[in-house]
This record gives sequence, C-alpha cells and structure tokens, in this order.
Amino acid sequence: MSKKVILITGASSGMGKETAKELLQQGHTVYSVARRIDQMQDLKDLGGYPIQMDVTKESDIQHVVDTILQKEGKIDVLWNNAGYGLYGAVEDIPVEEARRQFEVNVFGLAAITQKVVPYMREANAGTIINTSSMGGKMYTPMGAWYHASKHAVEGFSDCLRLELKPFNIHVVVLEPGIIVTEFGDVMLQNLNQFSSTGAYAALTNKLVAATRKMYDRGQGSKVTVVSKTISKIVNSKKPSTRYRVGLWAKPMVWMRVYLGDRLFDKIVMSQI
Repeated sequence: MSKKVILITGASSGMGKETAKELLQQGHTVYSVARRIDQMQDLKDLGGYPIQMDVTKESDIQHVVDTILQKEGKIDVLWNNAGYGLYGAVEDIPVEEARRQFEVNVFGLAAITQKVVPYMREANAGTIINTSSMGGKMYTPMGAWYHASKHAVEGFSDCLRLELKPFNIHVVVLEPGIIVTEFGDVMLQNLNQFSSTGAYAALTNKLVAATRKMYDRGQGSKVTVVSKTISKIVNSKKPSTRYRVGLWAKPMVWMRVYLGDRLFDKIVMSQI
C-alpha cells in the first residue's frame, strides 16, 4: 500500500476525525482542517497535521494548499467533508442563512477543489472525494436547503468526474445514510431556532420528537462504516464513482427511485 498525502476538510469531529485517525494509523500523511482547531489536538498527537481553516474563506484555503504543497510537494487525495444541515421551513429560514448553507456545502467544496485540481492534473493522478448524502438523492420535510445543497454536490461531482477523467483524477461521491455524529444536534438546533413556532410548529415538533427518539435509541450507523469506506477509496487504484453507506442509505434511495413521488411522500411522512 503506497503512502499518500491526504487533505480532509471538516475533520474536527465525526466522520472526518475518525477517518483521519484510521488513515494516520495506516501510515498516510494526513492534513486535517476545520474551524475548530482546538478539537484536532488528538490528531496532531497521532502524527497528523491539523490546520485551522474556514471553508468559506479563500485566503484560508489558499494558505492550507500552499502549506501542504511547500512541505509535501503534492496532494494525492482531497476529501471535501465539511458541511452541515440547515433545517426549517422554507418560509421561515432567512435567505442569508440559506446562502451560508450553500457557501459551506457547495461553494466551499468547489473553491478548495479549484485550488487542488491543477496540481493533481500536473501529476496526472489524484482522488477527490465529495461528501454528499442519501439526502442528495431523496428528501425529507423541513430540509429543503440542505437537500438542495446535496443535490448540487451530486451534479457538480458528476460533471467534474467527466472533466478530470482524461487526467487520471478520480472523482468519488460519498452518500452516507444516518450516521451517529453531531449532525443530528445541529439539525435539531436549526429546527428549533427557525420553525418551532408559527405555521409549521406542529410538523417541526413531530420531526424533532422522531429525530430525538431515533438517536436516543442508538439508531444510526457507527462512524467507522464511513472511515472504512474512505480508507477503501484512498487505497484503491480504481475506486467506484459512488459509495452509499450507513443506516437507510441504500433502501431510501431505492424507494425514491422506484416507488414514485406520491408513495415516497407517504413513506417519509409516516416516519414522523
């Protein structure tokens, strides 16, 4: 197994941090970036290179890429993992909040990709992994902006894959299902902030209760299902274009594709 230089965004917790640990244990050189650098000290202790970065700031992105290239001379793998879920009724969420959702989940991903691609292209090698979600293929109530951002990541990644294939750069989409991370806490926080009162209060309360019940029961896949998948992609000479992993990911997308809109609507709402 060849050792690679890997850049992971959103590595201060959850999927990013767990995967960084596994890749470090395998002997890879791992640069982990996130806004909360204080939460990545453990990665530094394991031999990693944490750097503070806000994915919405071009100067931060440029600094990270320059730092890695000056020290390593290359970036073999870019995992665009930074992101969060903005939940609430479309009527309730301010457009500036929706813009931030896209700034982080889509434009931040695109910005760092633009910075890294020229060097991968010159090397005629590289792998770019974009974290989408099963939510990039289906939908749930109160998640319009989150789902829209992940649908955008899907389309962006497909086009990018075609553009970079002649340069031997692989573009891979990760589509996690329900994974036990901070995602649920952030989602509930947004719901309570934007739609806990008013016309959508009843639906919001049902969604909050259903989500809390699911997490309280320990439902959801462990983060290790993602870390093992990323490890597989990193160490593969020819990775697949998509990896759908975690609780509900495969069955929910299957139902969305084959059952039609109205039946899928009923299935989704029956879970709330």
